[in-house]
Amino acid sequence: MRQILSESANIAVLLSGGVDSSVVVHLLCEQGFRPSLFYIKIGKDDADYMDCSAEEDLEIATAIARRYGLPLEVIDLHKEYWDNVAAYAIDKIRRGLTPNPDVMCNKLIKFGCFEQRVGKEFDFTATGHYATTVLLDGKTWLGTALDPIKDQTDFLAQIDYLQVSKLMFPLGGLMKHEVRDIALRAGLPSAKRRDSQGICFLGKINYNDFVRRFLGEKEGEIVELETGKRLGKHNGYWFHTIGQRKGLGLSGGPWFVVRKDIHENVVYVSHGYDTEKQYGNEFLMHDFHFITDNPWKELSEQVEITFKIRHTPEFIKGRLSQEADGYRIISAEKLQGIAPGQFGVIYDEASRLCIGSGEIYM
Repeated sequence: MRQILSESANIAVLLSGGVDSSVVVHLLCEQGFRPSLFYIKIGKDDADYMDCSAEEDLEIATAIARRYGLPLEVIDLHKEYWDNVAAYAIDKIRRGLTPNPDVMCNKLIKFGCFEQRVGKEFDFTATGHYATTVLLDGKTWLGTALDPIKDQTDFLAQIDYLQVSKLMFPLGGLMKHEVRDIALRAGLPSAKRRDSQGICFLGKINYNDFVRRFLGEKEGEIVELETGKRLGKHNGYWFHTIGQRKGLGLSGGPWFVVRKDIHENVVYVSHGYDTEKQYGNEFLMHDFHFITDNPWKELSEQVEITFKIRHTPEFIKGRLSQEADGYRIISAEKLQGIAPGQFGVIYDEASRLCIGSGEIYM
């Protein structure tokens, strides 16, 4: 944790029913804290695509609260989620972009609406995210986790300074297998639960099912970019993202999605063996957001950074510069599948602090 706190510190824990947030509760109690637990409810009770996983999540969260004798409150934020995060995602998808609802969920719901409604009454909010907070020169910065595979700073890169200064990430200094071991030794009911692979807060809900509910299906052509050859059919460009290589249903692969024509509903693909069109060395970002501060002050000249354009353990080296219409990243290596609508996430090369992010546009 960032600092030694008094056992009287007033801490809220966002408890999901998964192993990570359960271990957060266990670790805090071991250290003498008595946190208040909150389960954020997003799905409507009658939603067609909600399954029993949400009910199971709440059951396990309730069991954790009972195990440690802590209060648990359910916070219903379904309207805020659908009005903000879901609406954002569907709007981007309809425009042919690739949104990141998890990023916006963290910014607007977990640390936005929750903070405004409940979190403001607490000194800190603790979560099961794999990240750290670092105190430098009197300011709190978002730092990467020890586990490079589980590091989630790219999903947190749109939060602001007030949010990061109140957050606690007790798992940031642990590897995932250590978290599992702690849960097993403590006999936590979530110890053997698999990690959620769905959209933020929607549990096992498939991304395509989520999109289909709002945009439906419309058959279109899959076309090879270089030759114009028609290779197959798809059910709507909105189901496909730039850089995608699975789920196309094409033989003779690998095939990569390299372009979408949203007016004609055409998805263009390429093998990638003999073309440079699916690769790029640079991109622009607009609405760039510094979490704590701009550590470089003047960006009239390029600065050395590392960055990510998708959720991977690897950091890519590059240079960042400010231009009239945004911030530009020039990568030290070729990038496959630069997807407008996603976030370019910037890190300080030396310290691996997460500095901020901006939305990619071409």
